Amino acid sequence: MTPSRSRFLDLRGLRIHLREWGPADGRPLVLLHGFLDVSASFQFLVDAFAHERRCIALDWRGFGLSQHATDQPAVQSYWFPDYLADLDALLDRIAPDAPVHLLGHSMGGLIAALYAAARPARIRSASLLEGFGPPATVPTEAPRRYARWLDQLRHATPWGRYASLDEVAGRIRRNHPQLGAERARWLAEHWAAPEPDGTFALRADRAHRLANPTLFRREEAEACWVAIECPVLWISASAGQARGDAEMASRGASLGNATRLEIAGAGHMVHIEAPEACAAAIDGFIARVEAQENTP
Repeated sequence: MTPSRSRFLDLRGLRIHLREWGPADGRPLVLLHGFLDVSASFQFLVDAFAHERRCIALDWRGFGLSQHATDQPAVQSYWFPDYLADLDALLDRIAPDAPVHLLGHSMGGLIAALYAAARPARIRSASLLEGFGPPATVPTEAPRRYARWLDQLRHATPWGRYASLDEVAGRIRRNHPQLGAERARWLAEHWAAPEPDGTFALRADRAHRLANPTLFRREEAEACWVAIECPVLWISASAGQARGDAEMASRGASLGNATRLEIAGAGHMVHIEAPEACAAAIDGFIARVEAQENTP
């Protein structure tokens, strides 16, 4: 495996964990993981890159080794715009004077796209892996969603427990049968943490179990997708998110400057199920972007 380094930064009042690979200087490729994932899951993708590159991945607030927002007494929930602000603060620290390449998976892909629209001068390219957001919602869902959220605030429940890391690895392999036992066991060590009673639980704030009271407003997201100025690589998986082709085509039409690639045989966690294919596509895409930048 490509060696990685861990460090922590104070970002917006929270202690945020970073995992870094490659040289410590140069323009980075910033990696954004998805919901209930951790920065370490990009390890296999980094291993598959053809050339050594500086890669930086954070554990989002409340995931992995990063601090839980609910450690602050006044905070009980997670709000999506905070992820954009955390990313903005991170780039202030690691690349204040130059744009970066951005790659996001699932929730991280949606964050990458929204951020690229909001801060076009900071992003050289955006690679979106299965990252077009959740299914669209309608306003009539709001009363029920708010009620569910209020009920869950009163009765927040912890994550389920696993008897051992082997059990965690087994769960990972059931969800992602393409993974070998060794990789699944390695991921299990990063996705789950030991509890005082000897069991293991996900490295995620239990507040992430709450229903999000804010509806996903597709019209707002599409307005951002249309506004993206940087080159975009859109990677989907043939067995990925279960949405109709018509809806995906409609969302993709908002990205007029996107290159689309579908990876056959992979599921939603395409970066761990087919890291070699993903890495080859991203390597080529970034090389083309940088070549165009250097063309007079």
